[in-house]
This record gives sequence, structure tokens and C-alpha cells, in this order.
Amino acid sequence: MSESAKNKNAVRDVLAFLFAHWRREWPSVAGTALSMAIATLADLLLPVFSGRLIDAVASPTVAHDAAFHAAVRAIVMMAVLGALLLAGRHLAMLGIIRLTLRLMSRFAADAFWRIQRFSADWHANNFAGSVVRRITRGMWAVDLADDTLLLAMLPALLVLAGSSLLLGMRWPVMGALVATGAAVYISISVALALGYVAPAARLSNSLDTRMGGAIADAITCNAVVKSFGAEAREDARLARVVDKWRLRTRRTWKLGTRSGTLQLSLLLVLRIAVTFYAVLLWWRGSATAGDVTFVLTSYFIVHGYLRDIGQHVANLQRSANEMEEMVDLQSLPLGVANRPGARELKVAGGEIVFHRVTFRYGGQLTPLFNSLSLRIEAGERVGLVGHSGSGKTTFVKLLHRLYDLQDGAILIDGQDIAAATQESLRRQLALVPQEPILFHRSLAENIAYARPGAGLRQIEEAAWLANAHEFISRQPKGYATLVGERGVKLSGGERQRVALARAFLADTPMLILDEATSSLDSESEALIQQATERLMAGRTAIVIAHRLSTVRMLDRILVFDNGHIAEEGTHTELVGKLGGAYKRLFERQALGLEGPRTAPLAINDNRALEFSDRRGGGE
Repeated sequence: MSESAKNKNAVRDVLAFLFAHWRREWPSVAGTALSMAIATLADLLLPVFSGRLIDAVASPTVAHDAAFHAAVRAIVMMAVLGALLLAGRHLAMLGIIRLTLRLMSRFAADAFWRIQRFSADWHANNFAGSVVRRITRGMWAVDLADDTLLLAMLPALLVLAGSSLLLGMRWPVMGALVATGAAVYISISVALALGYVAPAARLSNSLDTRMGGAIADAITCNAVVKSFGAEAREDARLARVVDKWRLRTRRTWKLGTRSGTLQLSLLLVLRIAVTFYAVLLWWRGSATAGDVTFVLTSYFIVHGYLRDIGQHVANLQRSANEMEEMVDLQSLPLGVANRPGARELKVAGGEIVFHRVTFRYGGQLTPLFNSLSLRIEAGERVGLVGHSGSGKTTFVKLLHRLYDLQDGAILIDGQDIAAATQESLRRQLALVPQEPILFHRSLAENIAYARPGAGLRQIEEAAWLANAHEFISRQPKGYATLVGERGVKLSGGERQRVALARAFLADTPMLILDEATSSLDSESEALIQQATERLMAGRTAIVIAHRLSTVRMLDRILVFDNGHIAEEGTHTELVGKLGGAYKRLFERQALGLEGPRTAPLAINDNRALEFSDRRGGGE
């Protein structure tokens, strides 16, 4: 498909999307259109009375007093039409303000609603900054589209049709000349906008999105930039993106300038033709001085609207291009959606059953889990261990229903989670991730995110249980202290304790802990382990373990290997199993080797030693 065809489809889709929302706001649309129509009609009739005024004051055959009264009547009608013009435009502006703000608010809310519910994969593959640019650019494009269609295009088309009709009723050739010239001009303007300027505009918009993503990426990771002294490197990286954007945008603007020059040239030809024909009518005696004034005044109004209509078409094309990415969001599948008739999940005990679960990530041919079956009793504390990529994190993601299964079912207290609403499922599962992410809000708001209606006393109680109250009390504003974007003002251990406090406040029957003490100091680790033990009491708990010392006291340990459970049992049972995978992992950590890995990864350890020897670090 050619770029021109793609852009025509994009404009069609965007306008269909916009008109569908107009239908929901039809009183505002109708009121605005009617007000503009009244104002336009008044504008259209002004030349008629201008001609009568000229005839009254210039006619040598009419008595002086009669001519004066005729002139006054023309002036009064012009004043009335002027008042209608002002009132109509004022009411239209009030209507467009109401309509546009409602649409902008709805579009932003709808886009945000969908983005919040897109799959984890979608969020992993899209820059937050780029997504924000799509929405904000699309919102403001709605403002431009509404103004263009209702305040500019509608009156322009009414004036063109009305002027052609009024002129044609008196001089058919003149009416045909104006109508034909206007139709040719509009057709060429539309063709230039959609086939000439729009393809370049689409490319510049895509680079604008990339630029927003690059800026947000660098700002979000500013701590890493500073730690490597890489400010100049990031400046250069952004400069490359900005250079591409500048080149594409300059080309778009140049094409727009050429298009505008061609349109003005067409208008110049039409103006000369209309003026010459009006003079010809006067020379033949077919028109009075007032008639010529009427023709020229009418054409000057038409000329003004025609001159602007080229810009209106360009604005409409621009707004369609800028809304395109936002509109595309509405057509994307959510990835994981609630089934029709999904019910609230009711959890009493918290028994978890994986029944012959088969799952593979998109694009992979081999399933990670193939008919995996497992039962976790209500109140049981289970540890998940295994090397990276063995399936531990995927197990938890499937339990949260971040992905749908290819086969099988996951049951909680006998209820299929796929048949439950996602919101009710996740309200029953408190998650403490390895790297907690906090909102740039107060400590109290971050803790209360688990239960928005919680009072300060409940928040403080949760903080006490998570061993977080002491460090929070030392903050400048206590629980009202802002934590910075993603919690950057807090240490890793402090963020973990806030996440634990959030889980305590949630008070869910099931708990998932992505064990996160491996990168903390011993004091923070002790505080978090103590809080974690409190948190697990009386709940079904799943612990993803990186340090095997954290799972020694759990009821059961599952050893994952490439998507299947290689071993299971208590710590004592697994350590006593000769040649077992868990025993091997435990011994490696006991000897101080890096990380809980399987034996084949010893090759990487050897390579690391060889690299150290080459750097002079070997013994």
C-alpha cells in the first residue's frame, strides 16, 4: 500500500473515531454547528446590503431623501447581520470549548484505561515517554480537529455554496465560475495535503515519539548516567535522534510551504478571473456599481475562506496524523482481558492448584511448562528455587494471570482464575517484589496503596510490623515525606520495608515474596527477614528464593529446572539427597560461590576466572 493510500486510510479511521464520539456529544455538536451556521449566513448576506448601500448613495435617479432612507435601511440591516455574526461566533466558541474539553478528557481517560490494562509484554516493549507523547499529542490534536471542522471547514463550505448560489441567481456564469474555481481549489488542496504533505508528516510524528521516549529513558535512568559520568554520551545520543527529527520535520514544513504557495497561486488566478468578469458585466451594462460591489465583496469573502480552507485541510491532515497513534491504541488487544461474565474471586483458605498447565511465551515454539500439575495447600509456605530461566518467575506471573495459558487451569480454592475478574484475583495476592517500585507520592500513600481507605493509624501499624516505622519517623515530614520517582530517595532496604508494610496492610490470604535480601546489608536483611516471617504467618506463601538460607524453614521447597519440578521436599530432605540439584545449589552457596546456579553454569565461572587471570587478578 502506498503512503498516500495509508494516509487516506488513517484520516478516514481517525475521522470515524472522532465522529463516533461526536455522536455521544450531539447536543454540543449541534449547538456549535447551528451557531456557526447563523454567523456564516449573516456573513454571507452582508455583501447584499453593501451593494444596496452603494446603489442608494450612487444612484442619480433616486430622490435625495429616498436614497438616504434606503442607505440607512441598508446600514441597519448590516448592523443586525453584524450582531448576529458576533453572537453566533460567541456561542459557537462556548460550544466548542465545552465539546473539546469533554472529548480531550475522555480520550485521555480512555487511553490511560487501556494502557493500564495492556499486557506486561506490551509495557516491556514500549517506552513510557513515547506512550505519554502519543496520548498528549493526540489530545491536543482533538482540539485542532474540532476547531478545523466546526469553526473553519463548516462555515467555509456554507459560504462557498451560498455565494455561488447568490451570484448564480443573478449571473449564472459568475456563479458557475466561482463554484468551479472553488471546487478545483479544494480538490487540489485535499490532494496536496493527503498525498504530498501527509506521508512526510507521519514520519516526523514517529520521530517525535522516538524523541520523547529517548528523553524519558535518559531522565528515568539519570542515576546510572551520573554513576558512569555519561552525561555527554547521552547528550550525543539524544542529538542523533533530534537530528533525524529535525531533518524529517524540515522536509514536512518545506512540503507544506510549497503546497501553500501553489494554493495561493490558484487563488490569484481565480481572483483575476472573477474581477475581470465583474468589470465585463459592468461594461456590458448588466451590472450597476452596487452590483460590482456586491460581486467583489462576495468574492473577497469567498477568497478569504478559500485561502484559509487550504490551511484548514492541512490542519485536518495534521490533526489526523497526530491522533493516529492514540487512535491505534484503541484498536490494540488488551492481551489479557476479563472473560464475559467473569466473577469475583472469593478466597477463604488459599489453596492453589496448577492442573496440567501448558504455557509458552509468544514467539516460542517449545512450551516452558508442559502439563505442569502442582498443589499448594492452604496456609502452606512454599519456596521456589532454581537457576535463572527455570520458570520460577513465570510461575508467579501465571498465578497473577499476567498471561493466559495455552492449556490447563489454575485454581484457587477450586475456582478457575481465568473465570474470575483480574482485579479480584490480584486483591487476594499480595506481592513483595525483589525491586519494589514506589510512586512519587508520600510514604503514607505508598503504603496505603494496598488499601486506599486506610487511616493513618492502620498505616503506622503496618509500618511497625514491617520494621519501617523507625526510619519513616526520621524523615523530614514523617509519613508525609515524598519518596521521589520510583522511590529513589530511599535506600534499597527502606523500599523493601515500605513494600512489606504495603503487604501487611493488604492483609491478603495469599502472599508472594520475591526474596530480596541478597543485595542488602546484614542489618537491613535481618529486619526484613524478621518482618517477612511475621507476614507469612497464617497465609499461603510462595517465596522465590535466591539465597537458599531463606527457605530452610519453609514447609516445602520446589526445585525448578527448565519448566518442570525436578525435586521437592523440605530443606533437610533435599540436602540429604545424593546428587540432587538442590544439594548441589546449597553446597555451591555454602562454599561462597556466586549465586544459586546449576552445574552447567560452572563453565561461565571458569571463563570469569580466565578473564580475571588475563587482567592480572588471578592468584
